[in-house]
Amino acid sequence: MHDTVWFEIQGIPSVSIASSVFGQAAETQRKALGMEGARYVLVPHPIQDATDDEMRAKAREAFDQIIGALRDA
Repeated sequence: MHDTVWFEIQGIPSVSIASSVFGQAAETQRKALGMEGARYVLVPHPIQDATDDEMRAKAREAFDQIIGALRDA
């Protein structure tokens, strides 16, 4: 979320991507960083032990949400 806020401050639309278990942490971080409108997309947990093919599937599933968040910028 820190990188997303930094990019947004620079005028570069961005979206954080995190595992679904970090949703509350994303909310807390964006509020603490003073940018409650910072965008993020959550992908299904877990990620750490996902295979390359599983990660590709997660990316495909999240793609429309990510693009949608950037379009809302």
